[in-house]
Amino acid sequence: MTKSTLLTNTVKHHRLLMGITQEQLANQLGVSRQTVVAIEGGKYSPTLEYAFRLSRILGFSIEELFQYPELQEETHVSKH
Repeated sequence: MTKSTLLTNTVKHHRLLMGITQEQLANQLGVSRQTVVAIEGGKYSPTLEYAFRLSRILGFSIEELFQYPELQEETHVSKH
């Protein structure tokens, strides 16, 4: 069983706004349609390279496409 990631995204929403299929997006990214399905379903977090590619293909910033929740322990870690 594949575990969902903490990373959420709006890739499907933006893909649908563009009017392209998962297959078309997969072809532009150079991945399988199943990879696009997994990204859209939150089952797979893309590499930074693919996040940038998605950003450029869909015309939205990485921050607009992907969201990562702020964790409590992150706010307590000091930066040195």
